[in-house]
Amino acid sequence: MTPEVIRRLPKTDLHVHLDGSLRLGTLIDLARERGVSLPSFTEEGLRELVFRPDYANFGEYLEGFKHTVAVMQDRESLERITFELCEDCQTEGVRYIEIRFAPQLHIRPGLGFDEVVRAVDAGIRRAASAFNARPEVAAGREPRFAAGIILCALRYFTPALSEGYRLIVEALPEASPQELHAAASIQVARAAARLRHEEGLLVVGVDLAGQEKGYPAEDHRVAYQVAHQAFLGKTVHAGEDYGPESIFQAIGDLHADRIGHGTWLFDASKITSARITDRRAYVERLAQFIADKRITIEVCLTSNQQTVPELGSDLARHPFGEMRKRRLSTTFCTDNRLVSNTTVSNEIQRAAEAFSLNDRELRDILIYGFKRSFFPGTYLEKRTFVRQMIDYADSVLSG
Repeated sequence: MTPEVIRRLPKTDLHVHLDGSLRLGTLIDLARERGVSLPSFTEEGLRELVFRPDYANFGEYLEGFKHTVAVMQDRESLERITFELCEDCQTEGVRYIEIRFAPQLHIRPGLGFDEVVRAVDAGIRRAASAFNARPEVAAGREPRFAAGIILCALRYFTPALSEGYRLIVEALPEASPQELHAAASIQVARAAARLRHEEGLLVVGVDLAGQEKGYPAEDHRVAYQVAHQAFLGKTVHAGEDYGPESIFQAIGDLHADRIGHGTWLFDASKITSARITDRRAYVERLAQFIADKRITIEVCLTSNQQTVPELGSDLARHPFGEMRKRRLSTTFCTDNRLVSNTTVSNEIQRAAEAFSLNDRELRDILIYGFKRSFFPGTYLEKRTFVRQMIDYADSVLSG
């Protein structure tokens, strides 16, 4: 499959972080306008000093976010960055994305939680309206573009992380760390439900991100119950820096519809609980359950190679190969387009080469991204949208 065919195929990105997917030029422009200090004010310098192709560890990978978040503290910046992310996706043939971010990281005096989400919603709507007004799209010759918003809660935070988290800590001075984390995630879930159902924003689900080890999913059970009762989609970062137990917690405690990363799904050596005596059997049962329930894994190949030293430089060592062997539901995602210097097309090309995927296998994976999305419309509208993508993908592959 050539790069041109991959570009033309309709694609999704169900796991893309807004604060990790800025254009470098925009980061520099906004930093200058808002007086934010950067290690360099040239794209070449930032690529060399911050957004490198290879990171020594997960800490280095996260270093760039302090710069991106710093320029995302007003409505205009949030809307611009969202609009440009949609444009970049449209350019490479991505026709549906779910942009995830933690509104708490962007709260400041004069910019509340709801205003942050409204700014991102406005950026999506502006980009979708412009793209779908193109003659070829309006006439149905090319598929249209759509997007949703996923609001992130964090497993761990400190008051110094943002104004939003400082306010939570001040409001609950006697609360334990676990109670604070739970309160913050409940705030996210309630806001997601309100903004979706009362204001009609494009909020489609909730996510839980951050350090897994030592910060179990069960601390956020109430928040996910709120999301569940509001009929929102539920995804959870799990199995990225912790083992199969973390993935089970996401499914068992939070009823996750999708799993972000799931890198250590098959690694029995990562299990730490003394209650699990047969680790291999545990992994097998977990993988079988995920397969049977069609719980989709949001696979981020490049990002995982950069943050998981055990994967090394050989992408074929990534557990995606085993996921395919077991016929698990998977979809290719970028995670962070800027921080990982990647695109959906690049992820597909790398996967095709590393795992010898044929056209039909790739086509099925891409379509499953649409099917397992938290599409912000009715079920019938989603079926029509997916059918358009299937027909268009088949026409690209046959032509």
